[in-house]
Amino acid sequence: MSDDAAVIADIVGSRSLPDRAAAQRAIVATAERVHADHPVAGAPLTATVGDEFQAVYPGLAAALTSLLLVQLHLPDGVQLRFGVGVGAVNPVDESITDGPGWWAARAAIDEAHRLQDRAVPRARTRIAAAEGQDAVMLHRIAYANAYLLARDDLVASMSERTRRLTYGRCLGRTQRELAEAEGVTQPAVSQALASAGSAALVAGFADLSRELS
Repeated sequence: MSDDAAVIADIVGSRSLPDRAAAQRAIVATAERVHADHPVAGAPLTATVGDEFQAVYPGLAAALTSLLLVQLHLPDGVQLRFGVGVGAVNPVDESITDGPGWWAARAAIDEAHRLQDRAVPRARTRIAAAEGQDAVMLHRIAYANAYLLARDDLVASMSERTRRLTYGRCLGRTQRELAEAEGVTQPAVSQALASAGSAALVAGFADLSRELS
């Protein structure tokens, strides 16, 4: 079975944002930056209708690395919720796709909503399998969903600056380089990353990235 990863994203709390248009522009800019820094998909996350965005990634590792970078790069006050569907994505014409990957993505984002509304308010990312995926993929998705609960909680607890620093570390930038960009000392960067638990995110990103090579 295909292991395309279809992604549907929506803006968390979009109706309460003071400037939805500005938030959407920030998301588009973030998606383009992530695609330039980590070009694993055919196109960056793209706005569709209302507060929704979509993308298709060539596999689960590509989706999860890209979506982490998106979360880290977004400015304070703008958050996305993601549903990832593993399954076939079929072209209808030059601009439209359909298929079980998208249906699974819709089920996944609905589950992310339910988790957030119940007992896991910081949950942002869920994965669902299209019908017909094998047992290996189903187990892989179960483990990934458990990982994502911890990952989302870590990201949500970070300041905007710490997210920027973690983004840079995921991309292999040194603490000295990040300190120069931020106008602070290298020890200050080290302390910020350590206190936020960034090392776990960077290590997880590296583990997933190894699947892309």
